[in-house]
Amino acid sequence: MKKAFLLFALLFVSTFAFSQNVISLFGKASEFFNYLEAGKFDTAHLYFDETERTKITPENLQKLWISVKSQLGDVEYIDPIQSKIQGEFYAVTLEGKFDRDVQTFVLMFNKSEKVVGLFMPPKAVGYTKPFYVNTDLYTESSVYLQSPGHQLAAIVTVPKDVTNFPIVVLVHGSGPSDMDGTVGPNKPLKDIATGLASQGIGSVRYVKRTVIYPAEFAKAFTVKEEVMDDAVAAVALAKTIKGADVKNIYLFGHSLGGMLAPRIATLAPDLKGMIIAAAPARKLTDIIVEQNKYIVTQAKDTTGQAQKYLDEALKLIEPSRLTKLGTTIKPDSIIIGLPASYWVDLNAYNQVATAKASLKKVLVIQGGNDFQVSETDFNLWKTGLAGKTNATFKFYPEVNHLLSAQLEKGNSSQYQTMVNVAENVVKDIAAWIKQ
Repeated sequence: MKKAFLLFALLFVSTFAFSQNVISLFGKASEFFNYLEAGKFDTAHLYFDETERTKITPENLQKLWISVKSQLGDVEYIDPIQSKIQGEFYAVTLEGKFDRDVQTFVLMFNKSEKVVGLFMPPKAVGYTKPFYVNTDLYTESSVYLQSPGHQLAAIVTVPKDVTNFPIVVLVHGSGPSDMDGTVGPNKPLKDIATGLASQGIGSVRYVKRTVIYPAEFAKAFTVKEEVMDDAVAAVALAKTIKGADVKNIYLFGHSLGGMLAPRIATLAPDLKGMIIAAAPARKLTDIIVEQNKYIVTQAKDTTGQAQKYLDEALKLIEPSRLTKLGTTIKPDSIIIGLPASYWVDLNAYNQVATAKASLKKVLVIQGGNDFQVSETDFNLWKTGLAGKTNATFKFYPEVNHLLSAQLEKGNSSQYQTMVNVAENVVKDIAAWIKQ
């Protein structure tokens, strides 16, 4: 049931989990549901606070779990995805995937890390296609992306009745991700693929390797295995798409994918250009620090507990700045959820300098309501690429990290409301490609 939880996943799904205390709560939340699934209701009952144990019995838990599974089917996984402070309590949100449906659970913990509440929030509104997408103008087909030793499900989207159309490879952000870049009810990569197709541009999108082969990431690895190898394979696949102009292949990288786009481009000479979307220009460690500080300001905690967690988190994050391995730090040594090999490799990479050295055209896009990657990074891209005549920059004050228009910067709860990628973002990408 349990998947790996990475603190650095804040790049895509920001959480309040930035302390050992909250990591402990995540573990207990997972254990609680593991016991329910194993039928050990007496053991699960012990996770409740003493007062709550007088109100709910192991038999109540058994009836609840039987009811849940009768409606949703067998469990595929139930994983903690978010934690936040609510007064004197901690609310841990878990994402449940069953064979017939999905369900969110919320466990409330007290300061003694005992359960004081179990809730099943109603399902969020599902995905709806953007108004600017015309399904009569394109077709989609399921294929497999072949990468050495790996096979990933993919979708090729092509415009109807168009020849020699440009084609874009869509590369995800950090963490496991499906081919649509799904976050809550939002599917930003699907919006972009179908939005571009409605304007005569094809695309390739695929399931990230970390979803299909998670066991491979329980040891030392780098972004080469996580992102780059499959992105290069997707570019090769794009060249085989009937009707596509092989001289007009582009890479769209979101968040971590955008950060790595210049590096991927060095391995894919057939690319004509790259779109760098909501991507860090700084080191990943700096982004994580900034995100955690922002979350503390959003918490509006008057007890000082959030600041205490932040101080602890910064101590945990700091070792991720390492630039070389040593006798005590091995490639598979874990630093905030990732192997040391990952950090050494990424810290040696300068994405802005790599983009500037590239002869390929570049489009950098960034939203002002993005609380995960900020305008600071956008300005660093602009400064670093100054003088590069084929670089274009677009800043959207109202857009967030998922490239949808929002009224405020907000926090991760924003991602639970369905809002499509902003039309002007898709139109600008299409216009830039067609230049």
